[in-house]
Parts: sequence; structure tokens; C-alpha cells
Amino acid sequence: MTPSNLIGGHVFVAGGLAKGGLKYAADIGAEMVQVFVTNPRGWALSEGNPAEDAKLRESGVPVFLHAAYLVNCGSPTPETLENSIAVIRHTLRRGVETGALGVVVHTGSAVSQSREAAMRQIHERLLPVLDELPDDGPDLLLEPMAGQGQMLCATVQDLGPYLEALDHHPKVGVCLDTCHAFAAGHDLAAPGGVKEMMDALNEVAPGRLRLVHANDSKDPCGSKRDRHENIGAGHIGAQAFGELMRHPTAAGVPFCIETPGKADKHREDIELLKQLRGD
Repeated sequence: MTPSNLIGGHVFVAGGLAKGGLKYAADIGAEMVQVFVTNPRGWALSEGNPAEDAKLRESGVPVFLHAAYLVNCGSPTPETLENSIAVIRHTLRRGVETGALGVVVHTGSAVSQSREAAMRQIHERLLPVLDELPDDGPDLLLEPMAGQGQMLCATVQDLGPYLEALDHHPKVGVCLDTCHAFAAGHDLAAPGGVKEMMDALNEVAPGRLRLVHANDSKDPCGSKRDRHENIGAGHIGAQAFGELMRHPTAAGVPFCIETPGKADKHREDIELLKQLRGD
């Protein structure tokens, strides 16, 4: 029997990583959670609360961490690069402390330098961080972006050179965001569109899909705009998410919503995904 997909969401952690996060998860019916452990829009490295970490670790709820949005290992600016490596290193350490399965990191942009220079930089700076990871530590999950500007990874095919730059390290996985993929040109709403993308993913990164960010899109396919919408309310449509769950490449992979709204909307999105799963 194909393992089913756990369905959850990015949770608010006001009041504590476990206290606030697990309460919100229970409220929306989440079977897994994703959290920030630092300010998502800053470089500050927040230390954890060991008691909260332990509660999260012992909760039995699968946990994923998301690194700060500012991270860009392809940046030509030395300060941005140093800060990015520091944030990734810190978030991976927090992943060990919280028992997280993976740390999601945006694949970044070359900005004003060549793609080749950016990839060389990723090889030189990110590979040593991966080598420091304990075998039972979290995987580093590469999340392709919507394709705006000089993004290093947008389509799933772009993951090929990125994985090559990281020597296909065993601790590297993939986080696939449906809104990003749709914005980058994968037409998930078209007949056969989901299968085509997932087959391509399986070709370039076999066995590496660890997490799906399940988000509908406010904009049409190929827009290169990253604007999330509630499940079934956007241009992708609900059916594509059911097809995704049924594709063998996604077997057993958790689906995590990052959709607009608060608890009531998030509860509805998770309920709809559970129906599409066949509950």
C-alpha cells in the first residue's frame, strides 16, 4: 500500500515553539508542522528554549523548519553570503535541537554575478555545512522559486545543476512549492501537467522530495509572481493537489500549506486536502 501524505501547515508560534505551535496545529487539524526559529525577515540568530524544544521533539508531530527569507547563497555581496551561511548553519543546529526532519532554504539568486560564479560559490560555501551534519540530523531542503530575476532554481529541471554543485550530497532534499512551480511555468492546472512535472522531478532528483508546500496561486501559470492563494481558490485548482498526492514520487511526502488567512481559512484548506487524499 502506498504510504499516505501527512497534511499540515506553517504554524504561528506565539507563546512558544511547542506551546503556541502545537496548539495552533491542533486547532487547524495539522498532522505535521513547519515553523520559523528565527525572525524570517532578519539576520538575528535566536537561541531556543530547551524546554520548548524538548516538547516539540517529544510531541510525535513531524516538524520542519524554514530558514529566513533573506538567505541567498548565490549573492555576490560578501556580507549577504556570510549571513546566509550563518543562518543556514544556525537553523540546521536548531533542527537537531527540535528533532526537525528538514530545514527549508530558498535556492537564491545570482543577482548581478554570472550563474556559474553563483553555483561555484554554493559549491564552496554550502558543501562544508552539509558535511558537518550528523547522519540523524535534518536534511537541507532546496526550495525552487517563482523564477523572477536571476533566480538559480525555478523549474524542477533547474534542480539538476544545483544538486550537481552540491555533489548530490546525501543530506540534500527538495521542497516543492506548487505556487512557485506554477509561476515558473509548470502548468499544474492543465491535463497531464502534474504528471509531467513530477516525472521531470523524479528524473533530476530521484528520491529527494521531502516536503510539498501546497499553495494555490493568485496569478496564472508562468507569471513569475509568488502570490499564494487558498487551496482551490486560485489558478491551479483543487484537482491538481489530489493528482499530486497520487503521483508515486510524492508517496509518503508531507503536504504543508502556506496559504493566506488565519486559523479558519487554514482549517478549511487542510480539510480540503484531506478530502482530496481520500479521507
